[in-house]
Amino acid sequence: MIPRSEPLVHAISWQAQLSNSITSVAHLLEITGNNIEEARQRSSSDLNFAIRVPHPFVERIVPGDLSDPLLQQVLPLKIETEQTPGYLTDPLAESSTNVQPGIIHKYHGRVLLILTGACAINCRYCFRRHFPYAENQNSTPQWHQALDYIRNDSSITEVIYSGGDPLVNSDKKLSQLTGQIAQITHVKRLRIHTRLPIVIPERVTDELLDWLSNSRLHLSIVLHTNHANELDASVAHAIERLRQPKITLLNQSVLLKGVNDSATALAQLSEKLFEMGVLPYYLHLLDKVQGAAHFDIHPDIAKTLMAELTTLLPGYLVPKLVLEEPGKASKTLLTPTT
Repeated sequence: MIPRSEPLVHAISWQAQLSNSITSVAHLLEITGNNIEEARQRSSSDLNFAIRVPHPFVERIVPGDLSDPLLQQVLPLKIETEQTPGYLTDPLAESSTNVQPGIIHKYHGRVLLILTGACAINCRYCFRRHFPYAENQNSTPQWHQALDYIRNDSSITEVIYSGGDPLVNSDKKLSQLTGQIAQITHVKRLRIHTRLPIVIPERVTDELLDWLSNSRLHLSIVLHTNHANELDASVAHAIERLRQPKITLLNQSVLLKGVNDSATALAQLSEKLFEMGVLPYYLHLLDKVQGAAHFDIHPDIAKTLMAELTTLLPGYLVPKLVLEEPGKASKTLLTPTT
């Protein structure tokens, strides 16, 4: 275990990294060394879903390669503006389970707390790119109402921090909220879904580790990584620091055309995650959100890929291929085609 006093690779704070993120297509293309004229034929800056990419993530993009799998995840394309039949602004019908500001309650025994609409990185396939975050920004009284909702439903045993990215919030706020949730006796587990330790590894601070380590709740952190190239030495360092006895580390990915739609790419990702102490958990089929149709993979192709993946890896390194469907009591597990 790396000593907690050891500094991370970058000297710049995570807050500074966040505020200095790239927010223009031209800047992204320039800093990644791409032919701007060629790229402009495909890319677009005329989008409702803004571009945001932190510099630590950009440093892992192969210079001059427009097909780079990391660049594909963050570069806005003109095709995003096309209206594709069957793709929706609310693909999971979350509006029907957004029971009150800040809370999504769609599965038995667990609730999502939407802690923020902000992310460290705007992934172009994001299923909440059209989510009404403005209606879910909680004031202090509203957070008390959200906690009352959890307190009054004894079937809730797990609270999930979501967003946006919940780790965009300060450690002081997260510590206080976690302490209040821990006082609700029927809540046993806290799960945090985040991409921040991947895209800005400096987010794993001593303060973060302090409140994570001092909770009575059983903690799991679900990282979001789609390609092995996202996992460099700085990410490995951050993950090593997160490997506390009380924390279970998992990863979820989205199957994306042009990013990770090969058994080899998926196998490399699982192998690298496991080397760092993270267990592959879910591989999601794309949620059919308007603006992301160009990433979609047909379920039959996905099942074939998974069958090939099972021949390359031991079973414990093969993530579950799942599809989330509105109104279902759980995610739908898809069986590989043999």
